[in-house]
Amino acid sequence: HYEILFLEARDEGLIRRYKETRRRHPLASHGSITEGIRRERRLLEEIRGNAHKIIDTSNFSPQELKKEITKHFSQHRIKGNILVTVVSFGFKYGLPLDADLVLDVRFLPNPHYVPSLQPLTGRDPDVQKYVNQWSITGKFMKKTRDLLDFLLPCYIKEGKSQLVVAVGCTGGQHRSVVIGEKLADFASTKGYQVTVEHRDIAKS
Repeated sequence: HYEILFLEARDEGLIRRYKETRRRHPLASHGSITEGIRRERRLLEEIRGNAHKIIDTSNFSPQELKKEITKHFSQHRIKGNILVTVVSFGFKYGLPLDADLVLDVRFLPNPHYVPSLQPLTGRDPDVQKYVNQWSITGKFMKKTRDLLDFLLPCYIKEGKSQLVVAVGCTGGQHRSVVIGEKLADFASTKGYQVTVEHRDIAKS
């Protein structure tokens, strides 16, 4: 038995890395890093398509990448259970590539347009209070909790060892962070192993 782990990064990140290390891309013609990356992607299309797990390393430090790989392949997972990873993100920065479920919360009232809340994040109590005060938030959470309550046992029965739930808003700083934390708390109280990642919380 084997699993294929495919590591990739966005073009701008790869170009930056080559420039920082002053290395030449092995497939680059006439020193063009961009052309080398384009050729490499074409050559690896089939392998990427067969990969069991794809990780976009664009925003990872070496330590963060190590943590991510350990999270997915550690032998210390709870037997017969499932690892639930909740990722908040901003649609303006793209979807998480490894998401199993994507929840779009851009329909919720946006704290970004409240001057006192704009510089804060979904980890701040004032932002949480703002997002949670609306009846539509409560309705959404109830329906989503019911959905997860139904799906998680089904995934376990099917043999799935990890579920990545991606929660997105426009910038990934406010609404998705609040909802992501609430969903993680819910899954944790149900006895599941849970990790939380706020991918774009520090971006402006």
